[in-house]
Amino acid sequence: MPRMARVIAPNMPHHIVQRGHNREVVFLEEADYQYYLETLKEWRRALAIKVYAWCLMTNHVHLVLEPGTDTSSIGLLMKRLAGRQTRYVNKQERRTGSLWEGRYKSSIIETDSYLLQCCRYVELNPVKARMVVQAEDYPWSSYRAKVGLEDNELLDFDVMYQSLGNHSEDYRRFVEAGIDSKEQEFIQQRLESNTLTGSSAFVDEIESRVGVRLEYRKPGRPNK
Repeated sequence: MPRMARVIAPNMPHHIVQRGHNREVVFLEEADYQYYLETLKEWRRALAIKVYAWCLMTNHVHLVLEPGTDTSSIGLLMKRLAGRQTRYVNKQERRTGSLWEGRYKSSIIETDSYLLQCCRYVELNPVKARMVVQAEDYPWSSYRAKVGLEDNELLDFDVMYQSLGNHSEDYRRFVEAGIDSKEQEFIQQRLESNTLTGSSAFVDEIESRVGVRLEYRKPGRPNK
């Protein structure tokens, strides 16, 4: 799928990934992870951004964020995160140069159909990478806070999580059920191409709202 221009929509959740330069390691020590999370905590408050899920892997980060009405806030947040982490790591390692790839990738999420699935995708990254057996064994994601294993001032609970009958236990069962290969491929493909994670009707709705073509369509007349 061709990559489209990145678009941010107000009051909508977005799945975001930023990778280390040349896929190199960006988090070496516990302090590196903690510094990134402190920056995220500080600037999400300052920019009025909600954080629905996150996972810091050794060479990339996944975030599920929702801006308010100011769509520039996500770009500002990602700039602060990348810049401050680069300065911190360069100082610790007495090095210079870029820590991250030039541009992060982003996909607007259809809340009702895909928000929980995207959060699960994010939090199962360490399991998929065989770094841990269960999501709860990984300390650098939002999962432990969502299932009640630790307090976390960073996390906002999204409407789909809140709609679960027993929030933490129902969400635990949802994540432990795993993600099938088709769903995983769909979410990954949409993120990598900067296209929307949602149905065709959702794509049409967001295109109408932002006034920008967000997906390539095959030429020809639309289906009746």
